[in-house]
Amino acid sequence: MSESSAEAVEAVASAAAATAASGGGTWRRAGVAGAAIGVVAAGAAAGVAIERLTVGRGMRRKARLALDSTGPYGALRGTPGKAYADDGTELYYEVDDVEPEADVSPRRRRLFGHKAPAPVTVVFSHGYCLNQDSWHFQRAALRGVVRTVHWDQRSHGRSGRTAAQARDGSPVTIDQLGRDLKAVIDAAAPQGPIVLVGHSMGGMTIMALAAHYPELIRERVVAVALVGTSSGRLGEVNFGLPVAGVNAVRRVLPGVLRALGQQAALVERGRRATADLFAGVIKRYSFASRDVDPAVARFAERMIEGTPIDVVAEFYPAFTEHDKTEVLTAFAELPVLVLAGVKDLVTPSEHSEAIAGLLPDAELVLVPDAGHLVMLEHPEVVTDRLADLLTRAGAVPAGSTVSGYGSASSTARPG
Repeated sequence: MSESSAEAVEAVASAAAATAASGGGTWRRAGVAGAAIGVVAAGAAAGVAIERLTVGRGMRRKARLALDSTGPYGALRGTPGKAYADDGTELYYEVDDVEPEADVSPRRRRLFGHKAPAPVTVVFSHGYCLNQDSWHFQRAALRGVVRTVHWDQRSHGRSGRTAAQARDGSPVTIDQLGRDLKAVIDAAAPQGPIVLVGHSMGGMTIMALAAHYPELIRERVVAVALVGTSSGRLGEVNFGLPVAGVNAVRRVLPGVLRALGQQAALVERGRRATADLFAGVIKRYSFASRDVDPAVARFAERMIEGTPIDVVAEFYPAFTEHDKTEVLTAFAELPVLVLAGVKDLVTPSEHSEAIAGLLPDAELVLVPDAGHLVMLEHPEVVTDRLADLLTRAGAVPAGSTVSGYGSASSTARPG
């Protein structure tokens, strides 16, 4: 057994023993889930083992540190702001404003008075275990072209934790996230037309917003982009695992996650000790391309690693309960972009096809050789289709130039 493998076994055994002391029933059930999860881990570990043949452990650690210190991804910042959810949770957002026009024509002044009409605002909502920086490429491309808002979902990024979550690990609901998005819109874009863009959980958040505030969709939303998301039936996703393994995981994973959340500090040490293995798992479920820029892969890894295990546990149940298929009709009269990676193992592209099937006028884009983090893996495709959506919605003039801002391929650099 290799050194890092031994550390992984030791970390898991320690966590199991600690949890068993307070009630080991969950860990007895976890043995079945462990075998199923091992199928994924084994595939990732094989890749790590091959890498070890040529790259030493110390060198890999140095490479991660170098990528963390020099990688340009996630470095964009805007004007910060705070919104407050209906339960008091602090929600962090940033605004990238467009420079105001230096001269307002007399005709425009007569029509609108001293104030120009509120500009279109594009509101980006990120996915599970990520943060607002996951839209790095699209944010960079749209800067100076259109007003944008980027926010961190509760318990992610710079946003706060709910008191009930921090106290007893109460699960989060997608409906709550929809109400959170409304609070952010009220604070960051209280007037003017809105374009809603959501990835994965962020797309579900938009659906929940529509369920609770249909008048907002009718009166202010001018376009919607749903990227790598689902309107329901996520409990049927197999994550690329054998059927028997998936069924075992589904039965026990919620309890296992709760147990892990109760030993968060211990689990976080285990995650650090098995960084190579988890990097392989993260890459498998984030990307499908063989030549993803290592700095992009490390950027995604860092975002996911930054999500505490207790937060992972609090959000997980929300996805199996999520069902907003009937709400999609709220977008029927709007320009809609539905985009997904063909090889997405988390929210399979069939879910996007189902959404588009209920919105006949939507543009459906399926990106070959793309996984769940398609906006990082193939940013030029996502940015191009998003720019077209904004043009169709009148959010940007047809003559505007929106840069593709580089590629995530290992053979190209951003710029």
